[in-house]
This record gives sequence, C-alpha cells and structure tokens, in this order.
Amino acid sequence: MLLVSIDRPPAGRRARSVGVLLACVVLLLTMAAACGKKTGETTPPEPPPPSRTRPEEPERPRPAPTGPQLLLRGARVMTAAGVVYPHGDVLLRGDRIAAVGSELPVPKGATVVDLRGKVLTPGIIDTHSHIGVYAAPGLSAHADGNETSAAVTAEVWAADAVWPQDPQLERARAGGITTMQILPGSANLIGGRSVVIKPYPGLRSIEDARFVGAPDGLKMACGENPKRVHGDKGGPSTRMGNVAGYRKAFQQAVEYRRNWQRYRDKKARWEAKQLARSRGEASPADEGEDGKGKDEDPPDPPARDDAMETLVGVLDGETLVHMHCYRADEMSLMMDLARSFGFRIRSFHHAVEAYKIADRLAARDVAASVWADWWGFKAEAYDGIRENAALLSAAGGRPIIHSDSAIGIQRLNQEAAKALFAGRRIGLRISDDEALRWITANPAWALGVHGEVGTLEEGKLADLVVWSGDPFSVYSRAEQVYIEGRLVFDEGWGDRAPRSDFEVGLSPADLERDAPPPVFPPGEAAPKAKKDEEDDR
Repeated sequence: MLLVSIDRPPAGRRARSVGVLLACVVLLLTMAAACGKKTGETTPPEPPPPSRTRPEEPERPRPAPTGPQLLLRGARVMTAAGVVYPHGDVLLRGDRIAAVGSELPVPKGATVVDLRGKVLTPGIIDTHSHIGVYAAPGLSAHADGNETSAAVTAEVWAADAVWPQDPQLERARAGGITTMQILPGSANLIGGRSVVIKPYPGLRSIEDARFVGAPDGLKMACGENPKRVHGDKGGPSTRMGNVAGYRKAFQQAVEYRRNWQRYRDKKARWEAKQLARSRGEASPADEGEDGKGKDEDPPDPPARDDAMETLVGVLDGETLVHMHCYRADEMSLMMDLARSFGFRIRSFHHAVEAYKIADRLAARDVAASVWADWWGFKAEAYDGIRENAALLSAAGGRPIIHSDSAIGIQRLNQEAAKALFAGRRIGLRISDDEALRWITANPAWALGVHGEVGTLEEGKLADLVVWSGDPFSVYSRAEQVYIEGRLVFDEGWGDRAPRSDFEVGLSPADLERDAPPPVFPPGEAAPKAKKDEEDDR
C-alpha cells in the first residue's frame, strides 16, 4: 500500500490566460505605485539598490574560521548578498568561509580547486520537506508525518520520526540541498515541531543531522486539510471551527504560562524568606509568636505539558511558526490572530494567493514559501499564478521557493528559474541575485539560521554548490556540493558515491561488487558520535 503525505498534492499545470495576466499587470501597477521601488539587475562589483527597506535582524558574532584551507578558484561566484563576481574565488578554512573576492592570494598549504567555467552559489535551502517522515519506498510503515489522533498535536516532534536512511536524502543532496526543514504534515490545526537538518551522507540518527543552533519550528495548517481530516472525528469541520481551535489552544498556553509564572513568583518569595531566616533577618510575622518561625513547605509546581511548552515557546518568540495556508483572506486572518496573542508567523507555506496581500506580508515581514507553478489541485489552490514569487519580491517581501516534494527538491534551482522568468515576462525587473535569494538567503531567514548560511560571506558556514553552468538553466547540474566545508557530493564519484542501504534497484556495477556500496564519501570513515568528540576534548 502506497501512502502520500497530505501536504503533497500532484504538480498541476495551467495554461496562461489573458484574464490572469491582466490581473497580474493591474496588481503590479497598484503595488508599484504604493511601494515606489524596483529590483534592479546586479552589476558587479557594485551592489544593487536594496530590495527592502526594513532593517535585518542582528546576527550573532561568528567564530573565526580555523582548519584546513581550500581555495575554490575562478568560478562565477553568485553570493546572494548583492554582488556577483564574474571570475571570483572563495576561500574555505575548516567549516567556514574565510574570504570571498577576485584574485585572492593562495594561502600557504591551501589546496586549490580550478573552477573556471563553473558557477558557485550558496547551498540551497528548502523550508518545506517531508523526507524522512514520509520515507521511500512509500509504505504504510513509513507514513509518519501526520499524527491524526487529534486536531491539535503540539506535543509531537518530527525529529522523533525522521528515518535517516531515507534514500530520498541522497537525491536532495545531489540537487544542491545543504539545509532542509522536515515538517509534520498538514492534517492538523497544530501538527507539531519541525526539525532543521543538514543532509549529510551516512546519517545514523537524527542527532547526526541536526542543524546546531537552529530555532525550533512549529507546523500549523489552516483551510481545507484540517476540516477534511477531522470533520468526522469530532471536528473541526468548518473554517470557523479551525480558527476557534487555534484560539482555544493559544489561550490554554497563555493560562499555562501564567500558572508557571505564579509558581515562580511564589517560589522566589519562599526562597527569599528562607534566606532571610538563615541570616536572622526574618520579620516577626514570619517568625511567629514563639520565635521559632513558621514551618512552610515550598510551593508545588504545575504539571508539565509538552504541548503547552511548545505553544509557550511560540508566545515567547523562541519557536518559529510555519503555517500551511493558501488563501489571502486566511493569511490576513491568521496574522491578526497571531498579533492578538503577541506572536508572529514566520512564513506562510504554499501561499498560492500571497500576491493578493504582498504589501501586507512585506509590511509585517512575513515570508511566503511558495511553489513556482502548482495550482488547482483543490478549491483553495485555484487562484495560484506563476508570477506569485516575483510579485512578492517586487513588493519588498521575502518570497521563498519550497518543494513539499521529494522530486521537486532535486530541482529547486529550476523551480526558482520558472518563477523568475514568469515575473520577467510581465515586465518585472528581477535580478539573478534576487531570484537566487528565493532558495538561499530568504529560506535561511525563515528558518532563523541566516546568521550562519544563505549567502557567501566571510565567516558563514561553508555550504556551497558548484554548478556546471547557469543555475537557472535546465541544462545545468550540481557537480559538487559542500556542507560545512566537507565535500558531500561529487558527480565524479560515480559508483563510489555513498548510498543508503535501502536504495531500490541495482545498477550494473552492483552486480559486480565484492562489497556493499559505500555509506560515506570516498576516503572518509564513519564520523565519531558527538559525545565521543566531547569526551576526546
């Protein structure tokens, strides 16, 4: 029996219609009048005008790069940070980028890789994947993405279900993916915590894959899916019920947080009394008539609740909300609901009608993780247009091209290219650098890891892709992929490339093997567990 994630609709295509095109042009003119800004072509070495006026969040200081040095020489370097070097160099030192520029001096002892004729970009980041929780092959035993036992399951964590030997991870890596968010599905109003991973080869557990320091994420879903799944299981069965369910869950979280704050206040007062008594400074009221003091027990804490802990993390701004939402009216409603409880939605996912409220999304700094051209597979997806990402970009927003597909994740560069050229066809001036940000810098921001990845800048983690040509060409391939300075994919490895034990099918070379195919890249042994490394230090 084959199962498909509820979040994974078929990739429908729609012919262009004159009506939709005219609507796009009218919307473009309206936003242009309101925003008064355009995105220009990048002309190196001068950076283009900034595409958004809001201040970026401050980044934490990055550690100084240390370790072996690797100089990637002579490629067309697309930084996704506003500068393109026609013949540029990137120096890696250990797991970080030590320098980016043209004609960099070769440090003593550095290994030089000649990349003339190639293109170098940051690693691709996918904000929406179910690889690992809907692993291949698609058996019922591998369907671990939706905990449908209740409409609100904030207590579950996708990390507890990710299967690290999923062969789909290899294909994502070969497509240039260096960071990905694994989410629960969209069956529930609140589906649980996500996990951000690095798709290294040879993963043995989720701990080998975690992006260290990435904030927790929370998957939520509005619209058709929750009411369809839970309508005959006690609800919700309408969009009214959906919204009532969010309000109830977050109100419970407010009360839970309040109860814990009361407990902490009581405990602080109790501890202060004990300290005063130990110093002989207790008040007469605390000591009692006999002078022996009242025998007062410490307050009892409230019961811990994993679901409420997750939602309190959202209220406190520590957990980032990623919300499956298609329609513009529902996105507006959810932004207002979130504001009423004092939190923000980090990114709407799928968001096929985001272009209708592009100005609101930009003003509130809410990202939109969209497809290039999926539409029409259900009623709430009927108003999807190919110009969605470009119109969001023109409004100064944060468009992101995501996959929600184990197939689409292999070609996110081509998905971004489709969205880019759809925008250019209606007259929008979107630079290659800006479109590259749709699959690098913007998703890094949405996941809260923009201080570490997403652009090629000094001090950031060395996540890079070497392309055979223009990354927006259907003819280009990812030839090499680096994660944190380590070569994890090389087209030249051939049959020596690492492979999951659960890969389906045999190649001709497999029939002649004397040993199983490698799990780790050529010349590498299994990495030590993190605990072992700490013990060694």
